[in-house]
Amino acid sequence: MKVTKVEIIPIRAQKGLLAFASLELDNQFYVNSIGIHQKLDGSGFRITYPSRKVGEQNITICHPIQSILSKEIENEIFLKAKQLIGE
Repeated sequence: MKVTKVEIIPIRAQKGLLAFASLELDNQFYVNSIGIHQKLDGSGFRITYPSRKVGEQNITICHPIQSILSKEIENEIFLKAKQLIGE
């Protein structure tokens, strides 16, 4: 799988959350609500995948299973985020 499209929606920063990302994989699968956060040490970004709270537990809705896809998604989101909101 390849990331074929990334969109970033900046928001007013709150508790380290800077923006939300959406992406397409192979022009066939759409994922949104990926949080883009400032790292605690200020050295860059980290991402969080969408989740929902069910009772006392947070359930992840989707996330990559293979590390190679995870890295590609991070790289594409970070590249676009740096262009739009800086680092």
